Amino acid sequence: MPRMSKVELYAAIRRDHRDGMSMRELERKHGVTCRTVRKALDSAWPEPRKKLPPRPSGLDPFKPVIDEILRADLDAPRKQRHTVRRIFHRLVEEHGADVSYGMVRYYVAGRKPEILVESGKAPLEAFIPQTHQPGHEAEVDFGDVSVRLAGELVTCYLFSFRLSYSGKAVHRVFASAGQEAFFEGHVHALRTLGGVPRSKVRYDNLKAAVVQVTGLSRARVETDRWIAFKSHYPLTELPVAS
Repeated sequence: MPRMSKVELYAAIRRDHRDGMSMRELERKHGVTCRTVRKALDSAWPEPRKKLPPRPSGLDPFKPVIDEILRADLDAPRKQRHTVRRIFHRLVEEHGADVSYGMVRYYVAGRKPEILVESGKAPLEAFIPQTHQPGHEAEVDFGDVSVRLAGELVTCYLFSFRLSYSGKAVHRVFASAGQEAFFEGHVHALRTLGGVPRSKVRYDNLKAAVVQVTGLSRARVETDRWIAFKSHYPLTELPVAS
């Protein structure tokens, strides 16, 4: 039998407690202490393990020296900047450091990007999450996909209609990438989802609805059928690419 995880153990203790088992009975059945039983009854999720403090390293006294070298390199000509090996040799020869090359390499790899950010010479990376309102936006893609039919690899075309908020998607495979298939994919998706997005639909591929792309502005000339189709449902498009 595979060993039970701590979450599974807590779940089993809580389940047996709901069935009327006493504390002593829970301890005996699960082979745990009274303290573990109390923790399981207090919370379904085990407390995270406390992180051990970082162990002292022989490199610690020389980290300020490395930082100073890395800061000086920011303004030095490219060919005069220190390699990790050169930093290592300077620590040994000039400061009598008893450290390994691997320790220096590991520290420089992590510290160098931090010093760039601290100096203002590198952008601080940030993550901006996308936000969508329920039922407001969707994304459509219509592209080729390889399907094995009767043992033969055939190129078909996959229509994908995905709601941006929930991620719920409708897919349909067609034998061609014609306009009829493009429209049929929309009709099937909108019927399955029960309505039309209230705001916009983004398109990764709108070739089936475009007659031509004109001039340097890349302006699109849409087909009359696509214009009428959007008016009928109605759909507000936000093309990503033509």
